[in-house]
Amino acid sequence: MTHNGPIVLIEDDKDDALTLEEALKELNVDNDLVYFPNTILALKYLSETTEQPFLIICDINMPFKNGLDFKREIDSIPELKKKCIPFIFYSTSANPEDVNKAFLQMTIQGFFKKATTYKQILDDITAIIAYWKKSKHPNCY
Repeated sequence: MTHNGPIVLIEDDKDDALTLEEALKELNVDNDLVYFPNTILALKYLSETTEQPFLIICDINMPFKNGLDFKREIDSIPELKKKCIPFIFYSTSANPEDVNKAFLQMTIQGFFKKATTYKQILDDITAIIAYWKKSKHPNCY
């Protein structure tokens, strides 16, 4: 992980994606944002890019392949797993079954329920970005 790599956002709700993009800009996050409306396109990007992404933010309820299946697929591809990209879920769906699957069956680093106000979104994104900017990680050296 490089602290300067792009943030990969996988979100099928265009309004939510735009809100997160606006929040990142307002917070002066200097990482590029790479946005995908589905997991198929995101996996293609992750498999082909030579960049080391800083963070993946993914919704759970996605068309074609949901976020849980997407993360399982990332974990099953040795080249992607080796990149050790921090992966968090940011979703309106935060039922206990999905949270347990995410933490017990795969390697994720966070599961957040989408905030309902812009102020709360700013607070969430501030905490997430600050944590990962400070965190040591296998690919951040």
